[in-house]
Amino acid sequence: MQEAGDHSDPNCCAGSCANAAREPRDEQRRALINQAFRLEWLTIGWMVVEAAVAIASGLVAGSLALLAFGLDSVIELISAAVLIWRLSVELRDGREFSQKAERLACRIGGALLFALAAYVMVEAARALWAGQAASFSLPGVVVTALAIPIMHYLARRKIELAELLGSRALRADAIESLACGWLSLVVLISLLAQAALDAGWIDPVGSLAIVWLLLREGREAWTGEECECR
Repeated sequence: MQEAGDHSDPNCCAGSCANAAREPRDEQRRALINQAFRLEWLTIGWMVVEAAVAIASGLVAGSLALLAFGLDSVIELISAAVLIWRLSVELRDGREFSQKAERLACRIGGALLFALAAYVMVEAARALWAGQAASFSLPGVVVTALAIPIMHYLARRKIELAELLGSRALRADAIESLACGWLSLVVLISLLAQAALDAGWIDPVGSLAIVWLLLREGREAWTGEECECR
């Protein structure tokens, strides 16, 4: 007969140890997911401001580079919203359930980026042909200058969390944030160069430099190179 307090039952001990080992891992993963939630909500908050200022400034100044930057911010906003939904699904139903949604989100994001790249190329060609010149935009300079450090921070933190969680979707979102930071730099240089040289061709040419980044980001999303959506 087993005495009271005797815990020599191997099955009982194994079960207790397994539960004890599982709970901290689950709690740790939940804490990491909550950190990811905060980053995505911060991304959404900034993208709303960035998109609104960039699109409005682009329309007022007639700047294709700013307008393309603002539209890319809208795509980043959609990406962050999709990831919040995926993280919510994981907390509720587990990781496996969200794989089909992840593949669909990758394809939709890639298609939107390809469409934006095509729009920028057509509008840049039209502006160069018509000799259309954009005016200087101080709000555009401010928002792109602020976007560079903000997107760098968000991308770095998302990559760290993606590695800890083993999340391809979060890593894909981090790469999009990183691309947005590079877009910010390209647009900022374009705006400052245009103001310094007073040359109307700089804005459409600068927007064409954005196309390369959009196409690369779109190809990675469509083929699943960053999120393995194949």
